[in-house]
Amino acid sequence: MELSTFLLGFRASANSFLSQYEPLALLLAPAFALLAAWIIQSLFHFVEENGLKASIIGFIMKSAKLIPGVKKYIEAEKQKVVEKLQSGSKSKRDSWLTELPRVGLGTEVIENMKEEKGKDIAWKGKCSGTVYIGGSESEGHFSVINEAYSMFAHTNPLHLDVFQSVVRFEGEVVAMTAALLGSKENNSGGQICGNMTSGGTESILLAVKSSRDYMKAKKGITKPEMIIPESAHSAYDKAAQYFNIKLWRVPVNKEFQADVKLIKRFVNRNTILIVGSAPGFPHGIIDPIEELGDLTSSFGICLHVDLCLGGFVLPFARKLGYPIPPFDFAVEGVTSISVDVHKYGLAPKGTSIVLYRNHEIRKHQFVAVTEWSGGLYVSPTIAGSRPGGLIAGAWAAMMSLGQEGYLKCTKEIMETSKRIQKGIKEIPELFIIGRPDMTIVAFGSNDVDIFEVNDIMSSKGWHLNALQKPNSIHICVTLQHVPVVNDFLRDLMESVKTVREHPGPINGGLAPIYGAAGRMPDRGMVQELLVNFMDSSC
Repeated sequence: MELSTFLLGFRASANSFLSQYEPLALLLAPAFALLAAWIIQSLFHFVEENGLKASIIGFIMKSAKLIPGVKKYIEAEKQKVVEKLQSGSKSKRDSWLTELPRVGLGTEVIENMKEEKGKDIAWKGKCSGTVYIGGSESEGHFSVINEAYSMFAHTNPLHLDVFQSVVRFEGEVVAMTAALLGSKENNSGGQICGNMTSGGTESILLAVKSSRDYMKAKKGITKPEMIIPESAHSAYDKAAQYFNIKLWRVPVNKEFQADVKLIKRFVNRNTILIVGSAPGFPHGIIDPIEELGDLTSSFGICLHVDLCLGGFVLPFARKLGYPIPPFDFAVEGVTSISVDVHKYGLAPKGTSIVLYRNHEIRKHQFVAVTEWSGGLYVSPTIAGSRPGGLIAGAWAAMMSLGQEGYLKCTKEIMETSKRIQKGIKEIPELFIIGRPDMTIVAFGSNDVDIFEVNDIMSSKGWHLNALQKPNSIHICVTLQHVPVVNDFLRDLMESVKTVREHPGPINGGLAPIYGAAGRMPDRGMVQELLVNFMDSSC
């Protein structure tokens, strides 16, 4: 009775209070309240994803572009930077063909191709990474894989009933690589499987896609997120865009490794995947894969290890006695691995492998179509048709070298890497980034502009990689560098001396652009510059 009386009184009071408002206002108020709540929530998520500083800067820049003349000025300045990045390549494209010749050249086309190839820069021993095989293109290991590729250039493993040899080659390349990366260990599960791909990016894309679909089937996750250290390869950003996955890029620790404690803070019910690298591309440092494996195992999520660089070095470096921490399927939490055969596997360009802990995960990589009028279709990778010549070339590379061959190559490049590290430490103006675990040596400077040093090195014919966070450059040591290591250190010492005595950008150098990009707070602007540069290339 008392409750009924209270409710009647509350009703009368509420009606009396609301009677002063228009009925339409009362009807629209909840809708506006929901809209305001949605806007506030969206703003909160935007700031959470991009950071307060970046969000404010982005808002200011977008607002500034609304001012008449400002957007036009910004676009003009961006075009100047793009033209600077092109460094004269646009004028070279003016002579490119834009349509088929009226009469074909026949076999003379080979002579034309030789002439064009002769115009390429002298890359032997001068490039960071890029070409991993030692020696000349016309002899030794080069000639072996070239002949293998030529022999199977017209084959396609999509037609597995026709090109059975190439299908076998792929299966054996995958199995031999898996054996290097822990498939024979007791705790690997005994089901390691995978496929060959066109390169590290495709291997990473497939691993991310498979992890997404596997976690959807396993946990029902429909709004997937993945967490990567900021040293992880940019292919994960590409995967996030392609497969609609929210990406968290987390700062590394003071040793430039994945910060496991910080990564743990980003894990939530939508997390499908965490990434570690062995080693990371920028600094050649191995992430704490065991700790990451413990973390992913405790949450029941996937762990991908990027071994694109290290897959054909770390197993042999360990046999040679180098202190290599756990990095492969011997770590129980690892669910997938990407490894490039066209890097230290010394295979032709366009060969990589994606591996999975078991078939249950890999099945989510495949695409099967049953309603197509062309018949039943199933494809294992992003590509449908695949070049059997590349698969054959990878098989030939692995079979021709064998374990002893890879041990010899690893010994040479690891020793060369140590010599380069020692030489850099003897240059007072330079310091090495972290403690490199493998064959990548990154270095910076607090005394000279490291990008100006890079420009001087470029003028001497060297092609190194410019890095950020912190500003630095690196060399990825290959067999091409073994005979020229002393030349590299001499030129580096001279370049540092030149910049120290005559600081300032050289004519045609890219140091001002690299430096400005690193200092530019609006990363959206930097992204636009990169897109405009790529868009202008063809």
